[in-house]
Amino acid sequence: MAALQGTIAIAPGVFWVGAKHDNRRLFDALIPLPHGTSYNAYLIKGQNKTALIDTVNPGFEQQLLDKISQHVNPEEIDYVIMNHAEPDHAKAIPNVLAVAMNAKLLTGAKGKEAAMMYFDVSPDRITVVDETTKIDLGGKTLSFIDAPWLHWPETIFTYLHEDGILFPCDFFGSHAAVGEFYADEYGNERAVDLAKLYFAEIMMPFRKNGLNAMEKLKKFDLKMIAPSHGFIWRDPKVIMDEYAKWDGEKMAKRVLIAYVSMWGSTEKMVRLMQQDLVKQGANVMIYDLASTGVAEVAKELVDTPILVLGAPTVLNGMHPVGAYAAILVKALRAPTKYAVFLTSHGWAGGAVKQIQEILSGTKIEILGVVDSKGPPREAELSQVTDLADKIMEKLREF
Repeated sequence: MAALQGTIAIAPGVFWVGAKHDNRRLFDALIPLPHGTSYNAYLIKGQNKTALIDTVNPGFEQQLLDKISQHVNPEEIDYVIMNHAEPDHAKAIPNVLAVAMNAKLLTGAKGKEAAMMYFDVSPDRITVVDETTKIDLGGKTLSFIDAPWLHWPETIFTYLHEDGILFPCDFFGSHAAVGEFYADEYGNERAVDLAKLYFAEIMMPFRKNGLNAMEKLKKFDLKMIAPSHGFIWRDPKVIMDEYAKWDGEKMAKRVLIAYVSMWGSTEKMVRLMQQDLVKQGANVMIYDLASTGVAEVAKELVDTPILVLGAPTVLNGMHPVGAYAAILVKALRAPTKYAVFLTSHGWAGGAVKQIQEILSGTKIEILGVVDSKGPPREAELSQVTDLADKIMEKLREF
């Protein structure tokens, strides 16, 4: 539908009133934002009452109120729904409640605790909702879905029955502040790629919780998914099919090689590994960590079963860039099944011990290690070739 002075109607009486942060380049002091991000808030006007779903990041409070004002006097808002308490969606709640003096904040039981703790919302302004709750706005009926740990413990989803719209906050989201509001306008394939990157960085550690939520959603007639970051999905199946694969750990027949090399010894082994795998028909993605953002590596981890990590020893430990990549694999609880480690050292080793320590406690099986003292010679290169054969055996499992 056509944009209306900075807002957009996504269904009759349902308006996007959020903000696009096109020049933001980092999220959580960790996640790169090459396309910026958006904070999607939604206004629902029923025949009798009005609800606002989620708010915006600090700094955009007035923009939110101005956009709401194009459709309704903000003072007349009856309900503010907090799907998720993270400040990029909830920090403006006090601003809205200060204007909408009679509005109630609707959230789950854990959300009530969060709203009181983070935003000083008075408990008498909070109404706790659960999966039995229905809110009648007059021709617009809202119900709620408990979705804990997607990706905070208090998360809920909101569902608008008459229009079949799911408002799942971060779930199904993406970081993008481009001109297009809808995934199909941007291009579903490109939108899914951004959603996969978002999934890797935000939702990958919570795959079991994601599967639980997906199972609950089967009871609902979804015609549109309107998350609180990025694109709106007019064909829910597009993103739901992808999430079913990602949450369900459906692996691609692919090998990820991520490496850093100082004087070429580690890279020589990495390139031989790449060459041997490709010769045997493997799909290989290779990234030099010195020039590639870890976000791209994280995205590949979503559905790549085998990781080859290359990093030399520096001062009795792994090169810090390689160590960071290994820590990321563990922190994001990547579904990686198998790993190979290629390393080199000069006067003393230490990288092998560190990688074993970092990956301890994961379910990743290390297929083998090659540790070359100085430039790799025939013995080490032969070990690399043998490990390539072992990788191909494992790849046939998928």
